[in-house]
Amino acid sequence: MTGNNARHNGFLRLMSGNGAAFGPELRYSLLTSKEVVIGRDPNCQFVLDAMIYRMVSRRHAVVRPLSSSPESGCSWIICDLSSANGTYLNGQRLQGCQELHPGDRITLGHDGPDVFFESELQQQPSAYTSIKSAITPLPPARNFHATQQKSDSVSFTQLFPIISTGKDLTSKAYLLPGILTVIFVVLMFATVGNPQANRAIVGTYIAFAAYYFIYQLCGKSKPWWVLLSAGLVTTLILYKGSPILNLFIVVFRVILPGSLPSEQQSITFTELLVRMFFGAGLMEELIKALPIIGAYLIGRKLPSPWRERIGVWEPLDGILLGTASAVGFTLLETLGQYVPDITLRIAQESGAVAGELAGSQLLIPRILGSVAGHMAYSGYLGYFIGLAVLKPSKSVQILLVGYFSASFLHALWNVTGEINGLLLVVVGVMSYAFLMAAILKARALSPTREQNFATRFINKK
Repeated sequence: MTGNNARHNGFLRLMSGNGAAFGPELRYSLLTSKEVVIGRDPNCQFVLDAMIYRMVSRRHAVVRPLSSSPESGCSWIICDLSSANGTYLNGQRLQGCQELHPGDRITLGHDGPDVFFESELQQQPSAYTSIKSAITPLPPARNFHATQQKSDSVSFTQLFPIISTGKDLTSKAYLLPGILTVIFVVLMFATVGNPQANRAIVGTYIAFAAYYFIYQLCGKSKPWWVLLSAGLVTTLILYKGSPILNLFIVVFRVILPGSLPSEQQSITFTELLVRMFFGAGLMEELIKALPIIGAYLIGRKLPSPWRERIGVWEPLDGILLGTASAVGFTLLETLGQYVPDITLRIAQESGAVAGELAGSQLLIPRILGSVAGHMAYSGYLGYFIGLAVLKPSKSVQILLVGYFSASFLHALWNVTGEINGLLLVVVGVMSYAFLMAAILKARALSPTREQNFATRFINKK
């Protein structure tokens, strides 16, 4: 029995994974006249750390007062604010709004933090309690030193944090990139004195880093061996003597007006653009798209879940495979053509040391620039291939727009590179912007958006 002078007050408490409260600053008392928005936005009333709780949306959920009475106090409801990862009440995904009861567990996202709704009894002041409080001494203050001593205790997992991090070490601490970095560094030390092998290792590492950047932006898991296969297939197609490459050269550079001019040949800008469009844009973008098409055809014949893991079913799949194919194209073109050519040419003019230095200087911008070059064009075309799969009734129109626009960007890059460095910067930035726009749109269109790690962690509205 609480009596008529008792009422219930509610509050929210954020709990850690092991059930211990983080601290008193994460206990929020609910007001009967004001709603409480929970999220990462600093303007929310219940603010969560944006670096720790990336799965929480900027404005994730709201707790609103429902009714109030002197006898029972106030009741509250919880509503999801169209969060990317959903709000769960006692393990069940919240649909619409639902009334809260003491002890309810609110989970922000499928594997996000838990916020508990609790209530406490607050005795309403009466004449008797007012007089009693006037003559009854206040309880002694809490012993600050005792509290501080308790908080200074150190647990075993605090002394050895690697024991308690678990899967977070791989999912949140970038363990895999760190391991690969160490491996590449050791290989670089091992190949000191062998410029060709050393450049291959450095180039591969830079290409990996550039692709990892794109992979994280796409935010959809795809088996590493599928992505590696896309790059290897493109490399094999481009290998000297490949019948597929010879066929493409005949079609695009002999039958079609795509013959590339020699250094001594002088032609107009328009003619150069046309030649680059056919001989570089259309030809090379189609070569890099072959692994995407192959993955789509293979995926159609496989049972689930292999068909989803390997195949192309949405724009994100196309972007991931297209950019992986471009990595193989860039590595072979750079390490097999451009770097050896400039190394030999400078060596003949200024000596072997100068030649090796020039080759190394060309290596880094060639591969790092692929994010705004080959990876941008191929990823952009991959977006349209995935979009055509997602919307088959408009597939022909979608594929034509994607193929020609990617090829034009490719040709424009090649042409401006022959004219002016400033224009080259403009085209590179434009190509990068096209790819980023395609990634953002693909993330919004993804049928698996709630499971993708980019849109599952970050709410993009």
